[in-house]
Amino acid sequence: MTRLNNSDSELAQELGDFPEDDLDIVFTPKECRTLQPSMPEDGVELDSHVRDCVQTYIREWLIVNRKNQGNPDTCSLKNKGSRKDFHKTLQKQTFESETLDSGDANFQAGPRQVPGLPEEASRTTLASSDFDLRSLQPDPRLENLLRHLSAEEFERQNEEARRTNRHAELLALYPSVDEEDAVEIRPVPDRPKEHLGNRMLVKLQTLKFDIEIEPLFACIALYDIKERKKISENFHCDLNPDSLRGFLRSHTPSIDLSTQARSAVFSVTYPSSDIYLVIKIEKVLQQGEIGDCAEPYMVLKESEAGKTKEKIEKLKAQAESFCQRLGKYRMPFAWIPISLTNFFNLSTLEREIPEAEGLNGKGSTSDKRATLLQTRRLSERSLSSEDSCPVSNFKTISLTLNTFFKQEGDRLSDEDLFKFLADFKRSSSLQRRIKTLPGTLKLEISPAPENLGFCLTPELLPVKPFPENRNRPHKEILEFPIREVYVPHTIYRNLLYVYPQRLNFANRPASARNITIKIQFMCGEDPSCAMPVIFGKSSGPEFVQEIYTAITYHNKSPDFYEEVKIKLPAKLTEKHHLLFTFYHISCQPKQGASVETLIGYSWLPILLNDRLQTGCYCLPVALDKLPFHYSIHSPEKVPSQTPPIKWVEGHKGVFGIEVQAVSSVHTQDNHLEKFFTLCHSLESQVTFPIRLMDQKITEAALEHELKLSIICLNSSRLEPLVLFLHLVLDKLFQLAVQPMVIAGQTANFSQFAFESVVAIVNSLHNSKDLSKDQHGRNCLLASYVYYVFRLPDPQREVVKPGAGSSAILTESRYYTFGRTSAVSVGSKLLQSRVISCSNPDITVTQTAADEEVKNIMSSKPVDHSSSRMSFYVEGTNDMPSVCASPRPSNKKHFHEELALQMVVSTGMVRESVFKYAWFFFELLIKSMAQYVHNIEKQDNPRRSRFSDRFKDDITTIVSVVTSEIAALLVKPQKESEQAEKINISLAFFLYDLLSLMDRGFVFNLIKHYCNQLSNKLNSLSTLISMRLEFLRILCSHENYLNLNLFFMTSASAPASPSPSLSSQNSSSCSSFQDQKIAGMFDLSAEYRQQHFLTGLLFTELAAALDADCEGISKVQRKAVNAILSLLSSHDLDPRCSKKEVKIKIAALYLPLVGIILDSLPQLHDFTISDARSGKGRTGNPEEEQDSAGAINQNVALAIAGNQFNLRSSGISLVSLPYRQTATLGPDTTRNLLICFLWIMKNADQNLIQKWIADLPSMQLNRILDLLFICVSCFEYKGKQSSDKVSTQALQKSRDVKARLEEALLRGEGARGEMMKRCRIPAGNDRSAGLNENLRWRKEQTHWRQANERQDKTKAELDQEALISGNLATEANLIVLDMQENIIQASFAAECRDNLLGGVLKVLVNSLGCDQSTTYLTHCFATLRALIAKFGDFLFEEEVEQCADLCQRVLHHCSSSIDVTRTQACATLYLLMRYSFSSTSNFARVKMQVTMSLASLVGKSPEFNEEFLRRSLRTILAYAEEDVDMQATPFPIQVEELLCNLNSILSDTVKMREFQEDPEMLMDLMYRIAKGYQTSPDLRLTWLQNMAEKHTKRKCYTEAAMCLVHAAALVAEYLSMLEDRNYLPVGSVSFQNISSNALEESAVSDDVLSPDEDGICSGRYFSESGLVGLLEQAAELFSTGGLYETVNEVYKIVIPILEAHRDFRKLTLTHSKLQKAFDSIINKGQKRMFGTYFRVGFYGSKFGDLDEQEFVYKEPAITKLPEISHRLEGFYGQCFGEDAVEVIKDSAPVDKRKLDPNKAYIQITFVEPYFDEYEMKDRVTYFEKNFNLCRFMYTTPFTMDGRPRGELSEQYKRNTILTTMHAFPYIKTRINVIQKEEFILTPIEVAIEDMRKKTQELTAATNQEPPDAKMLQMVLQGSVGATVNQGPLEVAQVFLAEIPADPKLYRHHNKLRLCFKEFIMRCGEAVEKNKRLITADQREYQLELRKNYGKLKENLRPMIERKIPELYKPVVKVHSTRESFRNHSFRKYDAQTSSQST
Repeated sequence: MTRLNNSDSELAQELGDFPEDDLDIVFTPKECRTLQPSMPEDGVELDSHVRDCVQTYIREWLIVNRKNQGNPDTCSLKNKGSRKDFHKTLQKQTFESETLDSGDANFQAGPRQVPGLPEEASRTTLASSDFDLRSLQPDPRLENLLRHLSAEEFERQNEEARRTNRHAELLALYPSVDEEDAVEIRPVPDRPKEHLGNRMLVKLQTLKFDIEIEPLFACIALYDIKERKKISENFHCDLNPDSLRGFLRSHTPSIDLSTQARSAVFSVTYPSSDIYLVIKIEKVLQQGEIGDCAEPYMVLKESEAGKTKEKIEKLKAQAESFCQRLGKYRMPFAWIPISLTNFFNLSTLEREIPEAEGLNGKGSTSDKRATLLQTRRLSERSLSSEDSCPVSNFKTISLTLNTFFKQEGDRLSDEDLFKFLADFKRSSSLQRRIKTLPGTLKLEISPAPENLGFCLTPELLPVKPFPENRNRPHKEILEFPIREVYVPHTIYRNLLYVYPQRLNFANRPASARNITIKIQFMCGEDPSCAMPVIFGKSSGPEFVQEIYTAITYHNKSPDFYEEVKIKLPAKLTEKHHLLFTFYHISCQPKQGASVETLIGYSWLPILLNDRLQTGCYCLPVALDKLPFHYSIHSPEKVPSQTPPIKWVEGHKGVFGIEVQAVSSVHTQDNHLEKFFTLCHSLESQVTFPIRLMDQKITEAALEHELKLSIICLNSSRLEPLVLFLHLVLDKLFQLAVQPMVIAGQTANFSQFAFESVVAIVNSLHNSKDLSKDQHGRNCLLASYVYYVFRLPDPQREVVKPGAGSSAILTESRYYTFGRTSAVSVGSKLLQSRVISCSNPDITVTQTAADEEVKNIMSSKPVDHSSSRMSFYVEGTNDMPSVCASPRPSNKKHFHEELALQMVVSTGMVRESVFKYAWFFFELLIKSMAQYVHNIEKQDNPRRSRFSDRFKDDITTIVSVVTSEIAALLVKPQKESEQAEKINISLAFFLYDLLSLMDRGFVFNLIKHYCNQLSNKLNSLSTLISMRLEFLRILCSHENYLNLNLFFMTSASAPASPSPSLSSQNSSSCSSFQDQKIAGMFDLSAEYRQQHFLTGLLFTELAAALDADCEGISKVQRKAVNAILSLLSSHDLDPRCSKKEVKIKIAALYLPLVGIILDSLPQLHDFTISDARSGKGRTGNPEEEQDSAGAINQNVALAIAGNQFNLRSSGISLVSLPYRQTATLGPDTTRNLLICFLWIMKNADQNLIQKWIADLPSMQLNRILDLLFICVSCFEYKGKQSSDKVSTQALQKSRDVKARLEEALLRGEGARGEMMKRCRIPAGNDRSAGLNENLRWRKEQTHWRQANERQDKTKAELDQEALISGNLATEANLIVLDMQENIIQASFAAECRDNLLGGVLKVLVNSLGCDQSTTYLTHCFATLRALIAKFGDFLFEEEVEQCADLCQRVLHHCSSSIDVTRTQACATLYLLMRYSFSSTSNFARVKMQVTMSLASLVGKSPEFNEEFLRRSLRTILAYAEEDVDMQATPFPIQVEELLCNLNSILSDTVKMREFQEDPEMLMDLMYRIAKGYQTSPDLRLTWLQNMAEKHTKRKCYTEAAMCLVHAAALVAEYLSMLEDRNYLPVGSVSFQNISSNALEESAVSDDVLSPDEDGICSGRYFSESGLVGLLEQAAELFSTGGLYETVNEVYKIVIPILEAHRDFRKLTLTHSKLQKAFDSIINKGQKRMFGTYFRVGFYGSKFGDLDEQEFVYKEPAITKLPEISHRLEGFYGQCFGEDAVEVIKDSAPVDKRKLDPNKAYIQITFVEPYFDEYEMKDRVTYFEKNFNLCRFMYTTPFTMDGRPRGELSEQYKRNTILTTMHAFPYIKTRINVIQKEEFILTPIEVAIEDMRKKTQELTAATNQEPPDAKMLQMVLQGSVGATVNQGPLEVAQVFLAEIPADPKLYRHHNKLRLCFKEFIMRCGEAVEKNKRLITADQREYQLELRKNYGKLKENLRPMIERKIPELYKPVVKVHSTRESFRNHSFRKYDAQTSSQST
């Protein structure tokens, strides 16, 4: 080991070298609910069992604590405690994304003017915009921007600034690692405590009937009708007014406060809708049946006056006399049931099952709510019992009930009650069958508050808090749960309940009619022996000696419903019994006769064979006085007496009774009873033989019987076993180590006891009803070990004296013994010693007996009870054979015995021991800790604390457990889960051993474990997973750092521990040291030796990241999380807060850096998944691909050869690209990256710089790539991500989905591979953000999975945002530090070209993310330093980066935050200045800035031009103030540039106004683009902006056209540059794609020469750029369905690809072409092209739009109402709804008739129009819908102004519109530039209609395949019986007579010919129909034929009549109008005919 230098050793001291002992034994008093613990009555000598029970219930907990509470639970508690206020220490970080929300509002408000667009306005002149800018006030400038500083000084200042105000603990900001992996958290078990179910408080407020004449008594209890069980004891309560209570004064000697309660706390463990609260009401006995007594209550009312009043008074007087005479007897009167369904509202009932289980001892309640944090993964079923009283789910209900049911005298038993309740539940009304009494009952049921003041337990003990000022108490009512409740007893409770049920005196003489039973608890036979142990009822004494049952009038075999509650004496004898005395009560006062007449007696002994008697009995009744000593026999078995006893019905059982006990002393289980009795017979003086139930046990049989009872323990019922668990285990452990001498023989019970413990542990774990914690440990056992277990009492040699020897009792009940027994004891002891020696093969020779006796005698026990331990002289156990030792110790140590038993166990026992090893491990640890504490061995060196034999045993145990784990892991799932649990227990065991034993010994065990596991396992992922969990637990040790000797690291580092400048300069850079430094980042063998645990952990991580097998991703996540949680624990450990310590710790983790760099290709690439299109990244595919490739480039580097092979595992990286490395999921990557940042933050910066300086550039590039990913990974996700998702359901499903996706994407199995292939840009990052948010909360609130509320409060959200804002800032600052380090270190050596690009890439990426002002300030400072230092290089080499940089900086110039703006302006100015001075390369920067602005404006809707203007003004101010530059042309150029930018901004303002009006917006963008006709780069940018907007609106064709125009533009300039014959000649080549493309032909060579600097320098002005644009266009055309165009586009692309011999792309291109042609074939006519509308705007409100007409292209099948609604809605918003009107017709608009204050819109559907000659070329459907610039619509009218009229007066106007450009174009509306109209006369209209009809007929007739339906439809319309305005009517109107006007002759003739053709076609159609019809249509066909014949007949005369004039030669002169009309008419014909084909 290397020597420590001084400062190091001081540090090590400070961290506490190795605290000698970390374990501390603490006795904590048991918390008690009551003021005094429940104890047996004083002054009674208790028997040993009761004494033990009470002792167990009141003794303190013994807890083994860690002194150095750094262990994870408490450490995390500490920090979580402070975490609550942690956020208060943070600075609020300002993010622009959050300031925007408020600033954006002003754009949307209010109706606004729509400014028009001046036609093709040229760019605004300089002067106007110049004035505009100068009128603004510039922002404050950075003072020292222009000061001359050396680059070094500048960097130093920057660094100082960056170092101030940083957050020290990075991981405190990071959401804590998923608890799923937090295996190292050992939940602190819940303290054992008394079981309380769901507690509800029932308050009785009023109970009265309509008349108040006598006292009434209520008794309340709960019943479960499904289980048919009474589930609580009775609560007696009396609400009588004092006046009525006075009636009974003579019968109540005293009234104790405890009997005056009117509210009770009921407890329900298993809530259900079947539970009823039943209130029974009794009254004082009076003469008469219940019905008679109730009569007045039904008929009288207190309120009535007169006679009624008298009656009531009379009744009152009567009642008073009854009360005085019969006051102590009661009679049943009324009852009322209350359903509790509403109280346990349904949501709880759905949780009923889990809740109930939560109470079965599953409950994990804990005062440390924090342990809930830990145990939150406790299987959801075990809700903690705080949860299981989900008080929030119980509703408080107040009830007022007005009807009571009368009791029926013959139906009083519980059976009857359950029947009534079942009926009541069904119909909720028993009124039909039972009489009701009117009255009022008011009560309130509410969840009982946590600490209810002034409350009494069922034993009447006061519960804390118990206030001084007391009114009436609340009483807790004991629950009788319907099912077992598995919670061990923790308080002394000893109650007996007696239920008399029925008596059958039917065959008795007449005297017995009104029968009552007096019940007493007797301790002897004398009447005075009645004990006052019966709990009194209401308003009376607390305890009474006797109780009388209620009386049913004149009933010889009455039912009883009484419950007698008795407090059992702690010591019961045979004399205790229950005595029942039966009386007849005479209600009529008779002269001289007493009220009571004795009828008989019965009794029940309390004990039978020393056991408490419980159950149901049917007892005989004796008529006479009972004989002497009756009580020792049971009444059924009384021996015959003289004189004989007279029995009712000859000794038959006539009295039914049930007795139940609720006791924590009496086990009521045979096996347990026997075990305890036998144990006590060993411990205390008893006389043999002892009686046990019905057997007698002699001393000789004792050992055998005890062993039997130990073995049978596990056969006892689970409930009693759990109830007495603590005591049973204590006794077994006592037996395990206590040498017993029975009848002179040594009895060794240890093996039996151990096996019994194992059996109990097994059955507790296997019980379905008991809960387990997250590590699968049974909760009851866990809390037993943690709180209850203590070393068995200091040993008493227990000897049962053999027959001859007398026992002399020495102090404190130790027994001494005579020689004879001593010899045997000695030899027995020796044998046992030999057997328990770890090596059972060693035989032992006996030494002389006397010597042994000496040994035994010499070690006589001395009782040091004061120090809680006994002292023995212990023999040294070092020798292998006991005999060699002079004095064998006769003391067994518990831990040694336990270890031995574990080692020697076999078979099933052994299996269970290892299955539940955790329990035995914890026992070992706790007993070892107590042992160390007791013998005060802390001073001894650890090595010699424990015997070698014990160490051997431990080694064996660890080895066996390890092989057990390995064996289980290869088995099926369930077994392997078991293995995981055992693995975790083993780890905890070794973790604890580190605190107790020699650490070297424990480290050896760990080493063996790791080796053993890897030898046995072949599945890599399982192996790593197991070892990881194991190591993770060990590393969570509070002295982990010391265990790792972390302070040794710095010895190998050349830098001094505190980084000072001197050391930096002076350190010699010898190659030896450099190697050393590089080695520090390497996982070397030396490192693993020095830092054992960390070395192991890193090895696992490296292996996990390297592996590629099924299920590995989960393991990788585990590995990364393990390391992250370790680092977190350092950050949160107050001992590590010093900077020097942190540096040392970080040095320990340096090899992690190497591992992370190696895994670079596997990291999840956050840059892709963000796809931040909105945040100012230009949206072209190449760039996206560039960023996606950020990582893959490393794979390429790796192939190039990995000179710097960091990973020592020997797998070279060359294999990576070929095997599909499983990429890590986003969460795992994020966790790994935060570890990297942590090390970079805390490591010694000098060290890092030296390391960087020596790295090869490939490795440096990797680091930069890593930083690039870090930036995207830790981008601030903002508050809104949590705001938007407030509903829990959505959140949960998202979360699950994200997890699932991650699992699938990380490639588990084939399914994963498939998902990977079809992977969309990976995982939407929003949901990742949600995940993170979700995770935070777990820390801050007591988060439980059971009821996770996702709707967080605003405060929580703010707090979260605050923390994540700080995290983002800190992470990015660390990245910035690293970049500075790289720049400084690497450029110190020599300038590395490609590195600068890498650094810039990272900086640009970080500027593109949402950053805080803090970060931006530093980032801009670094940028300025870079520009100053490497300006030339930047502008020359890194053109692309420079362009991106401009765009990002400009984006920040428009920031709403002043600080950011100031920084960005300064940076931009500096950029310009340096670019000017360095190479006078200003033109390029100018161009880039202008383009950046253009694309910024076009893309991001949220940016604010006002701020950007201010920034421009600020830059202008810089230029004016810059003294050095004034002499140069620079200031003027800057001004020019700024004015140019300003005018671009003016356009933007307009764009902002049209945000809602897509057409207007596009017009504007179009105009802006047109304005840049002379600046190709900018025009290109705007065309792309337009394309993007179109794509967003799903106008794919238009988007494609924009790109085609862009491509044409590029082609123009390329053809100017170089004449390559495979390139397009310019825009002419694009004519086939779109005739509009010619617009792009370059204006003229003299305007622009492409060689000029800065022009056409964009990435698109290249062949690949051209191809890129065209390919994108082709994709869009394909999406838009214009497949024919795709072909045209590729015609231009293919020659270029051929010239480049790019066959891969050619393959792709041709496959795309094939797809396009297939689509044409398949979709042909089915495609939907646009629908066109003419839209005219009228009204001065429209400004420039007034009287403008446009043709709008809308998506296919847009109906007129849709577009009408859209435009009306939009302009309605602009001008107000009332001001906009849509003109419904298409007639010409007369402006004079319009309201000048309104805006009018006229919308008409138009169709494409083609001349006849055009139709020859436009053959296909596509051609008729492409390249359209003429449209037509028709308007019908009549001369008198109506639109429609008679046939003879119906005219029609056809309008043809010509647009400025052809559709589809780069926008969706085009101006109309020409409009022609012509009018058709009525006859021309008729001709047109007839032609149309004929065409329809022809089409239907010739259709292939024929369509009968269609044909019949057309026929019906043509020949059907007179169709209105049908052909016949047309003929009659126009052809009936020859027209008078010769002008119309020609038309007349034309119409006649039309009809001729029409009738011919009708005939053909009828014929065709005949062939198509089915049989059932024959009649229809005949009808058609007939109609056709009629029509033909009617038309014949008109068709045959010719106009003679027309057939004479005539000389005609045509007017031009005429010919125009005919000409146009022809056009129209052609069009209509073509349409119908």
